[in-house]
Amino acid sequence: MKRRQLITTALAAGALAGLGVPLRARGSDADFYFTRLSYESGDWDVDERAPSNILNALIEYTTIRVDLTERVIALADPAMLGSPFCYLAGRRLLRFNHAERQNFETYVRNGGFVFIDDCNHDIDGLFARSFEEQMAEIFGPDALAKIPNDHALYSSFFEFDGPPRTSQELNGWGDDLVHEYLKAIEIDGRIAVLYSNKDYGCEWDYDFRNKRFMVNDNTRFAVNIVVYAMTS
Repeated sequence: MKRRQLITTALAAGALAGLGVPLRARGSDADFYFTRLSYESGDWDVDERAPSNILNALIEYTTIRVDLTERVIALADPAMLGSPFCYLAGRRLLRFNHAERQNFETYVRNGGFVFIDDCNHDIDGLFARSFEEQMAEIFGPDALAKIPNDHALYSSFFEFDGPPRTSQELNGWGDDLVHEYLKAIEIDGRIAVLYSNKDYGCEWDYDFRNKRFMVNDNTRFAVNIVVYAMTS
């Protein structure tokens, strides 16, 4: 069962009952819409141009019918539970309140997909440490683990031999490390939480007119992430 069907089935079966959850895609012709999660602590509104560049790449390379408008939904709002894909990023403290924690766990355990991006590019930074502590509290100390570089994520659309490097890694920003891996929490054999310390959001945050100067389009990996989320 594909992730979108899984979420729909969970909603229909009442797994999310009592939360007043609308399936946001209903009444829309789009297959995909981009949901950015806001949260009470820290800074969630980073890399503001990244979503539009991701959406542009999906239109350019795939036949996925894309809603052109980025949706910002509070993690504490049950409306997020109907999203086919969620993006959460920041640089500062990430500490879920009760409603945020409840929705995050419910969404992840019922077929959702969240891409977490550490904008510090720093495994010892505040965002990374506070996020990883919460994942351990909610899903267990070993749930967040490195994924192999031949994971299906890396061949879901374009072929990669692991996570592409970012300019933040190569110019010494943050922890001054090149991370040769991504981490994930898998539920029932599929990635439910994809976690990057590589700062992809900053990598994809540029004026779209500058894309023509790139030797390689760096948003191609974003296409892989979305296609994996939609088809796994």
